[in-house]
Amino acid sequence: MKHTAIFCLFWMLTAVLNATAQTEPVYDTLEIGGIRQVIAYQGKTEAPIILFLHGGPGSSRMKQADLFSTELRKHFLVVQWDQRETGRTLALNQTSGPITLELMEEDTYQLVQELLRKFNKQKLYLAGESWGTVLGFSMAEKHPDLLYAYLAFSPVVDQTKSEQMLVDLLKEEAKAAGNQIEERELSTVHIPFESYMDIFYSRKWMFYHDGQPIADKDTTVLKDYLKAWADIWLPTWNKAVSQNLVQELPRINCPVYFFIGGKDLQTNHAIAKAYFDVLDTSMKQLFLFEDAGHSVLVQKSEEVQKQIIEEVLHGMKDSED
Repeated sequence: MKHTAIFCLFWMLTAVLNATAQTEPVYDTLEIGGIRQVIAYQGKTEAPIILFLHGGPGSSRMKQADLFSTELRKHFLVVQWDQRETGRTLALNQTSGPITLELMEEDTYQLVQELLRKFNKQKLYLAGESWGTVLGFSMAEKHPDLLYAYLAFSPVVDQTKSEQMLVDLLKEEAKAAGNQIEERELSTVHIPFESYMDIFYSRKWMFYHDGQPIADKDTTVLKDYLKAWADIWLPTWNKAVSQNLVQELPRINCPVYFFIGGKDLQTNHAIAKAYFDVLDTSMKQLFLFEDAGHSVLVQKSEEVQKQIIEEVLHGMKDSED
């Protein structure tokens, strides 16, 4: 009898622990926007949700989630999502017809609603990275009542201006260095991008500027990838980069946190900081990492997680007390 009681107690304790903490990712398929879309979640099911919107578009973060969420899982239920035409979602089904910016924004809204229903929550924390900030800003603008806060990593603010600043800088450096090949290739780049070759030359010389030149053996593979990407995403991307949030989104009605790399030229750090300075919101905070580039979420993952836990989660709780 005693052994039976101990066994029952152990089973109950195990069940409770398994219900409240996910040490391995749980994959789930949800009906979003008329197709099956995949999420992965880890952490404490009773804790607040933090949903990450990956960049790209078309670049899953699920395989890299351990790099920036191990500490977060002790305080949140951390959710990753493979957007349509990406990762596990693409493996399940493709999208018939064009992918518009409006479709992606509606997917995001439906997903947030579904997560809140699934886990019986009223609100969640939303984190966007690069392209993901386009979708995140849309949510923060249209549905701030569903968000505890919005966290923007390497935010897309005025990307047409950002891309032009990058090309102009690279042209100046090429001229000063007498690099005629770089000058010639950059002179063909159109802003906004008109083809995958515009993207290729811009990113090729940006990587060179960052001390990470593309190896000749990788050139063909990269061009093939960008061509396939542009066939799907370039119209959607160009619609997104036509926006200027300084003019179009001067106020957000929920707390906002910016995480910016001081060396980010892809989503230019100066543009992002200038927008933060004029953004009208009930609460805002800027985290600037002077020695980080565009991938600040991964490059500064330990510091980022600490700031999310201490400044965002605990900071907001303290302000409410």
